[in-house]
Amino acid sequence: MQRINEKVKNGKILVSDGAWGTFLQQKGLGPGECPELWNIEHYDEVFEIAKSYINAGADMIETNSFGGSRFKLAHYGLEKRVVEINKAAAEISRKAAGKEKHVLGSVGPTGKIVIMGDVTPEELYEAFKEQSMALEKGGADAIVVETMSDLEEAKQAVKAAKESTGCEIICTMTFERTVDNDYKTMMGVSPSQMVNEIIEYGAEIIGANCGNGIEGMIQIVKEIRKVNKNIPVLIHANAGIPIYKDGVTVFPETPEHMAGFVNQLIDAGANIIGGCCGTTPNHIKKIAEIVRRTV
Repeated sequence: MQRINEKVKNGKILVSDGAWGTFLQQKGLGPGECPELWNIEHYDEVFEIAKSYINAGADMIETNSFGGSRFKLAHYGLEKRVVEINKAAAEISRKAAGKEKHVLGSVGPTGKIVIMGDVTPEELYEAFKEQSMALEKGGADAIVVETMSDLEEAKQAVKAAKESTGCEIICTMTFERTVDNDYKTMMGVSPSQMVNEIIEYGAEIIGANCGNGIEGMIQIVKEIRKVNKNIPVLIHANAGIPIYKDGVTVFPETPEHMAGFVNQLIDAGANIIGGCCGTTPNHIKKIAEIVRRTV
């Protein structure tokens, strides 16, 4: 299968998948449950999520492994099952994707911060290496390091995946609008600060996910493009900023609303577009319809 980078260099705009966490909750994931353990105990439900995004027109799907590092799994007493859980996550998405679509092994933050003394860079590296290798073993052909706010953690995750697998390496950070009307991560990293350091450590595709609705991602992509005009850019936007209403969290952006900004996002320089929290197969279907018309 042609690599994602090669497809982008040939001028293709690609469509990624949507939310996993909110989808799992809809299928019955309860408070305090480990989402990643569902790969073992609720195989069919996880497969249905993956397959629904393929059916909606996605060119790639992630794995149910966002919290699959030893640090995150330790909260559930599952730190010794990292390989089993991540391998299963990739196998499920690989089955759903078939031979023609890409599988992105999802690697999220550990919740540990180097500058706070919670963890050393070496410990992060080893944890991300273990997770990435298991995802590749299960069939992932790319690793997506995502929802990062700490640049040091992101770099260790990218480096570990790059040095321990043959996968393409993607890295997205989470930026939020500040009072100064610019975008920074919770740790104060701007999109422009991210670019060169993440690429230097081995990222082949970069971008942003979560934190914003699709309109806010346009400015972020423009800032990335001021620094680097060539690297493929992936955007996974939320379905808007979440609203707490009648005891539940609601994401307000409809599939039609999100799709309405796709062309502006492409014009800004995005190459791969999908969704994050609150997005559904219907969102991805509408995004795919716009993309197919555009290219």
